[in-house]
Amino acid sequence: MRLSSYAILAAAFVIAAVTSVIAATFAATTIERSSANGVRAQLDREALSWADVTTDGLQLHLTGVAPSEAERFRAITVAGEVVDATRVIDHMRVAATEELAAPRFSIEMLRNDAQLSLIGLVPTSTNREALIERLNKIPNLDTVTDLLETADYAAPESWQLTIDYAIAALRDLPRSKISLAAGEVTIKAMSDSVEDRRQLEAELKRKAPGPIDLVLDIAAPRPVIAPFTLRYIVDENGARFDACSADTEEARTRILNAARGVGLTSEARCTLGLGVPSTEWGAAASSAILALGRIGQGSVTLSDADISLIAAEGSDRTTFDRVVGELENALPDVFALTAVLPETESTENQGPAEFTATLSPEGLVQLRGRIRDELSRKAADSYSRAAFGSEAVYSAARLDDSLPEGWSLRVLAGLEALAQLNNGVVNVTEDRIGVRGNTGNKDSSAVIARILSDRLGEGQDFTIDVAYQEKLDPVAAMPTPDECIAEITAIQGERKINFEPGSATVDADSRGILDDLAEVLKLCGPLRLEIAGHTDSQGREEMNERLSQERANTVLSELRMRRVETGNFLSKGYGESIPIADNDTEEGREANRRIEFQLIRTSGEETDETTLESQSTSGAEESTDTSEADAEDGSGDETTTEEDGTEEPSTAEETTEDEQN
Repeated sequence: MRLSSYAILAAAFVIAAVTSVIAATFAATTIERSSANGVRAQLDREALSWADVTTDGLQLHLTGVAPSEAERFRAITVAGEVVDATRVIDHMRVAATEELAAPRFSIEMLRNDAQLSLIGLVPTSTNREALIERLNKIPNLDTVTDLLETADYAAPESWQLTIDYAIAALRDLPRSKISLAAGEVTIKAMSDSVEDRRQLEAELKRKAPGPIDLVLDIAAPRPVIAPFTLRYIVDENGARFDACSADTEEARTRILNAARGVGLTSEARCTLGLGVPSTEWGAAASSAILALGRIGQGSVTLSDADISLIAAEGSDRTTFDRVVGELENALPDVFALTAVLPETESTENQGPAEFTATLSPEGLVQLRGRIRDELSRKAADSYSRAAFGSEAVYSAARLDDSLPEGWSLRVLAGLEALAQLNNGVVNVTEDRIGVRGNTGNKDSSAVIARILSDRLGEGQDFTIDVAYQEKLDPVAAMPTPDECIAEITAIQGERKINFEPGSATVDADSRGILDDLAEVLKLCGPLRLEIAGHTDSQGREEMNERLSQERANTVLSELRMRRVETGNFLSKGYGESIPIADNDTEEGREANRRIEFQLIRTSGEETDETTLESQSTSGAEESTDTSEADAEDGSGDETTTEEDGTEEPSTAEETTEDEQN
């Protein structure tokens, strides 16, 4: 009995122990599952679903591949917010970092005539010494500035091929910017004319290797049109332009739309150019064309600010008068209108045989009256177009086969005489030829007399009433060299040629003054001129002298691009050696940074010294003796005054020991 009691008691202890173990195991499993689920849910909410959670007792193991070290640390932090951080065991890995991509290698080649700068990033394997050596062999290129940086990466495919092409293109582009990357080249440059641009683009495209993507942006200056001309004709053959000029795209569109509105059906070309007499050219031209359309047939010619409207013979007089009156009121003030309605000749009473040719001050020619036959009319028309310009002739002569023999010879003789005048009229009848008008040639009367005597023969009557006007004489009207310099002085008295800081590139705002200076120099005829460049005293003296020389060279090139005859021009840089103001003030330094135009005289010429800066651009007191400055830096040895009459520069900066500028 006693033994049975012990067995029961032992069994009770065993059962209690087993029950405790089962309860403890269940509780631990529940805690592990709850912790894992809680951590997993929080990771998902924080967009860390790449991390996985496993448990080992009370320990929580994080596994998975983290995108980065920062994301791995963030996953540990999130798990530590759900359970005790000491229970979190990190078994996560970080994804391998991808190899860094190579940078984009590129070079900017900036060429300004004799100077070239290289800016960009190139592979370390690029032989920069060989590159600079190749560039130095380019004709007319003096200085190559290497501002390239390097990176130790493999050179891209077609890198060397791209460089070779860019160097080849640079030879033909004295003022350009070439941007290159592997297989890509962008070229921005200037050409002298539209035709040069076409040829240059064709050549660059032809030389471009197949793998290279080429982009061209080549600008061409607009042509200078003098006189600025437009001629529109409506006759039995339809409407057409003999000449069409416009200053802007808007003006061209307006003119062509007006022409199409009054009968133009064919394609028309209207040239964009410089030299327009008024910004309202498009309005004036379109108004004149529309007026001609309302009248019917005839022609309208614009030559600078002069407008000639010639209606066809037989046009309605009432309509003509009304339209012309409206046009006169509509034209801008600068334009002057001349309107002509030829009188209709009666076939019943033709009156005496007569031929009249009129040359207007604008150079326009009208042929009216009678011509013997079609061949004679063509001869007169052809001669007139050859003598006065094909766009300036309007022929309204009619055929009359009853005219006497020798009539055509008299007409041609009269036209030849008219060609000696600046403006006038020749009247041909059966028994007399009369020539009257104005000329700028003192010998015109004698020349006309010789022409008529020779062409007409003995016994022929002619009268000459020709007046010489000095303003029409191209030689007498040409300004003297001193007057030219004074005109240039007046222009720069209001504006100044400026350059980009530390550069020889003309500032964009100074293009206008260069245009105006070029127009004056074209009217002055041949001049011996020095273009002098000056700087302030900031920077090294050698650098300032070089910069002033480059700026003087740039101005010379800009004038040459504007079709100025520069064969007798010199460019010289004086650096900081000839100040005209105090370099200690900003105003003084601004005054010292200047371009001067100075006459170069021979020793026998009278000196009338005139310069831009001394007359108008600065009121500062000048205190530099250029004779001393020239002696110091050698700048005065370009020309030497000798007793045998050799040339010397006669500038407004010259001084003697007793006189300073």
